[in-house]
Amino acid sequence: MGRTVVQLTLIGLQLSMRSVKPVVFSQDDWDIYSFHINSTVTSRYATTVITSRVVNRMDESKEIEFHVRIPKNAFISKFRMFIDGQVYDGVVKAKEQAQQQYTEAVSRGESAGLVSSVGRTLEEFKTSVTVAAHKKVTFELTYEELMKRTHGKYELQIHARPMQPVKDFKVDVYIHEEAGINFIDVKGGLSTKALANAITKTHAWVYFYPTVDQQTMCDNCGEQGMNGDLVIVYDVNRNNELGDIKKSAGYFVHHFAPSNLPRISKNVVLVIDKSGSMQGRKIEQTRIALIHILNDLAEDDHFGLITFDGNIFPWKLELVQANSKNVESAKNFARNIQAGGNTDINQALLQGANMLNTHDREGSASILILLTDGQPTTGVTNLEKIQSNVRQAVAGKFPLYCLGFGFDVDFEFLEKMSLQNNGVARRIYVDSDADLQLKGFYEEVATPLLTDVTMIYVGGTNLTQTNFSHYYNGSEIVVAGEITDNNIETFTPQVVAISVMFDLRYLSAVIFVSDDLIQRVWAYLTVKQLLDKELQLSGPEKEQVKKEALRLSLKYSFVTPLTSMVVTKPLGETIHVLHKPKECEAPQSMKPPGRQSISRHGGTSTRHRSDNVGEQHKQRQCKTSSIHHDLDSVANRGFKRIFIHFKTNQHVEIDTKGVTVRDGQTETHHTGQDLVTAGSVTVIMRNNEIDIAAGDVRLVILVHEKNSIKFLWPVLRQHPSANNTDGLLGDGNASDYSIASPLMMNCWLTSADSALQRPLADFVVPQL
Repeated sequence: MGRTVVQLTLIGLQLSMRSVKPVVFSQDDWDIYSFHINSTVTSRYATTVITSRVVNRMDESKEIEFHVRIPKNAFISKFRMFIDGQVYDGVVKAKEQAQQQYTEAVSRGESAGLVSSVGRTLEEFKTSVTVAAHKKVTFELTYEELMKRTHGKYELQIHARPMQPVKDFKVDVYIHEEAGINFIDVKGGLSTKALANAITKTHAWVYFYPTVDQQTMCDNCGEQGMNGDLVIVYDVNRNNELGDIKKSAGYFVHHFAPSNLPRISKNVVLVIDKSGSMQGRKIEQTRIALIHILNDLAEDDHFGLITFDGNIFPWKLELVQANSKNVESAKNFARNIQAGGNTDINQALLQGANMLNTHDREGSASILILLTDGQPTTGVTNLEKIQSNVRQAVAGKFPLYCLGFGFDVDFEFLEKMSLQNNGVARRIYVDSDADLQLKGFYEEVATPLLTDVTMIYVGGTNLTQTNFSHYYNGSEIVVAGEITDNNIETFTPQVVAISVMFDLRYLSAVIFVSDDLIQRVWAYLTVKQLLDKELQLSGPEKEQVKKEALRLSLKYSFVTPLTSMVVTKPLGETIHVLHKPKECEAPQSMKPPGRQSISRHGGTSTRHRSDNVGEQHKQRQCKTSSIHHDLDSVANRGFKRIFIHFKTNQHVEIDTKGVTVRDGQTETHHTGQDLVTAGSVTVIMRNNEIDIAAGDVRLVILVHEKNSIKFLWPVLRQHPSANNTDGLLGDGNASDYSIASPLMMNCWLTSADSALQRPLADFVVPQL
């Protein structure tokens, strides 16, 4: 079969046009006559209700969309539609049951709603319904979240995006705290000078009532109305060192955040990935962040720096004091970090743990921080073995925090390893402020005030997590549970911890409140922690924890990674299944194997892969390259050669024997597992895949073997129906070997111009 060519820029565009049938909404078709967001925060637990009332102005039935964004940390707990006097409620079910209903709907040619990840802090909720001529529909969505305290404050994020200016647009936020509110402020993209008189702030209320004209005035607003965040920032009074303990209906919640304590000096080791995939902006931002962090060290702190690729490069072999001389020397080391090589995460972490273990200063707090953007490629590469090695080396003595740079990193691996070692994992987004993200995370753990914190509740049962390795200034420990037999007389809370050179012990009475939300706080926190625990376990223990998390999710109607919400619409219409994605997975809708999802935001198109070798790929620099595939009986084997051409005059040819790289007039051949660089292009060869990176673009070519014959399979999964004889990929049938159980798929061909309905040149842009 002949060679085919595809301009990479077109992949996302073509998919969005051929695989999705987007509904084009016009303000002349339907009108949002009311859009209200009401959020009530009680004891740091926020319940937010978004209500949108829409009327179909046309003389015929129209499909009307409800499309909002909610915080990632939230659980959707209720969704309903009111149509012509009827109420249609969403029902939370186990994911398997919901999947079956969804599959049946798909077989009838129906689509599905979804909840998908759309950035650092938000998830997206979409659904739509057909409304008769001149009829109305009301959408009502409720979500719940426990506010997390960082940097000495709580932040409630409200995202307003009604898709058109609305006459009756209101955001109301009410905060009720028994301890009293210390301060309250408003920030975010909607808190601008042009909208200042639309915001009213009192000691416990925030109102945001913009006029129709004002709804087009924010930075991201326009003819389609409001599109931005309103962030309510506040903290509570802290008169009791034990914190707030509230009890209602047999449940309690304890918020513990003492502040009048001396800081504990720390021992911190930063382990920095400098492998080839960190080349460019990532390593530049890492250098900037490291210098910020080094400047923030106190003189009684001790620290160490380790950079690694396939080898380990410690700045010093042991921890040193953070005096001015050592800090300046470390900054010079940071400024000269260069990317290149493979990735030996195992050895780097073991050396970091060893540095802390051999520098055990009494009265200090030790912290290990890893920053990486990829997966282990050399040394020990078995993920479970690495986790086991690290767990043994750390031995519960200090927390491990893993920062995953970008979307190519195996985030679930980092998350599990962090949780196993009393830490957390955080994704660092490859944006212009990535250095500030790194610095911001470090500041969260920069000032330990307590170590070995144990929360004790005599007369309490079904407790959430009660042991914490560190308590940091500006944060908060939250514990919830049941009071045995609801007997307050036998219930005694107590906190034991180490501060600097002495032990602390707190005792306090309980505040009685009439608040049914306390039980939901317990359920929310319990489900969150069970999901974390399930990630760490295996075998029967894992299944038992998963079963309990599922039981509570169903009981309290939380849409979690174990459940989905089934939305049954009027007779004859789609059944929507809404699910919550994990941070470690690429944003995608529930779908049968081999399908794909497209999301469109702000005029851009992004395809989310559902294969098992990577996550989200930026489309920003796709225009700079093109691919050729040399087909060799696709139905039986696959591709035997793939060519990739970059406009920077680099060319990569891949076949089953190795890789050839041409950089201008220079040509080199490579076999085996190593890293190859040519200008801005990096090629990493592994056993069963070849990664090609250029700037923010990463392409994956899988290497498969069937009947002793090797073949290549690009990670492109598309389903347009076209029988043209030239264009993208190839014609015929083939097995998709990029998933565990290979499926037969139709390969296809189509010309770019006919797929796009316009000349190819119309889609060439200077920057994406």
